[in-house]
Amino acid sequence: MTPLFRKFLGMNWLMAVNMLGLAIWGIYAIYNASAFRVDEPFLAGRWRAQAEWSGIGIVVFIIAAIVDYKWVRWGAWGIYFIGILGLIAVKIFGHDLMGAKSRLDFGPIQVQPSQIAIVGTILVLAVVLGDLHRIIPAFRHHWLRLLVSGLLAVVPMAMVLKQPDLGSAAVYGPVVLCMLLVASIPYRYLIALTLIVLTIVPLAYFFGLKSYQKARVQVFYKILTNQKVDTRGDAYMANNIQLAVGSAGLNGKGPMSEKVPERRSIHRSLFSKTESINDFIFAVIIEEFGFQGAVLQIAATALLLLQCIFVAFHARDHVGRLIAIGVVGMLAAHSLQNMGMILGVMPITGIPLPFISYGGTFLVVCYFVMGMIQSIWIHRDLSPVQKSGRPGELVDDD
Repeated sequence: MTPLFRKFLGMNWLMAVNMLGLAIWGIYAIYNASAFRVDEPFLAGRWRAQAEWSGIGIVVFIIAAIVDYKWVRWGAWGIYFIGILGLIAVKIFGHDLMGAKSRLDFGPIQVQPSQIAIVGTILVLAVVLGDLHRIIPAFRHHWLRLLVSGLLAVVPMAMVLKQPDLGSAAVYGPVVLCMLLVASIPYRYLIALTLIVLTIVPLAYFFGLKSYQKARVQVFYKILTNQKVDTRGDAYMANNIQLAVGSAGLNGKGPMSEKVPERRSIHRSLFSKTESINDFIFAVIIEEFGFQGAVLQIAATALLLLQCIFVAFHARDHVGRLIAIGVVGMLAAHSLQNMGMILGVMPITGIPLPFISYGGTFLVVCYFVMGMIQSIWIHRDLSPVQKSGRPGELVDDD
């Protein structure tokens, strides 16, 4: 048996099946959300495009899984700076969509640099927090690692927020927090950092958000406190989402809303054509498949995240553990924001649901990070001393 084939057989197949199941479920959900638009072939065929992107993603997944993740010690910086350059390029040459510049056009293909930037940030933070102190003794000081990590995360987050893309920018918070909790940083540093962040959040809200982003937060607060909202204005989509979810019942309206006349299908008549396959795809799932479909989606996502945490416990070194936890933070933030806004427990933000929402860049990125998790699992039994050297002693500065 060749080493390559042995690696392939050594994958965590439960996780792989879980991931592929979510991807297939996502293609089916997009089919339900768009295939009925026969008068618009481009939209009606989006489920096929999602399947094609999924095929590319599977290739990326297998390559990332089989290659030993030790390459991140030098390659992480390249991905990070490619992400930063992409964010600069999108500001200059980006495609303007609904007032936001978040995509670069390459003919028929659109690329979102923000998705590359968050992956690059996870990888460089894993190197800085888990391995850089072995090479540069100064990084054994907790305060220095914390300072550099904060700067590395704040730069792309601020650039994404400037696009403006509040949802994607908000992902950085959970990612950094999860990684710091695993990075052996003393809690007093984390408490001080939390207090600083809590001081900055109000300033960011009043001076950093656009007026329509503030309106979304205000609508969310008014709905929670049972205040009157303008369902023809700022609360239009929030109200339509509530109607779709509230009218679904236990079993939903059936695939392609077959159980009800088309005029009673909320997502068909009141959702925008593109958002129904992207940010609001979970609302389509609930309306079509009811409470059962919602539970299936939540359970499958939770199982995938738990398996990633399981892999983190078995990582051969601290870098692998940090990468796994960073990926958990990223996928969890996307999932909680997306499903939370549909269920009315979070304000509406433009953020996709992993493996479910339509989108080429984000789908391939999800496959890539899951490939990294598989690489951590496949190479877990290799000697960490042989591959990474002996751990350096970290200095507790008082």
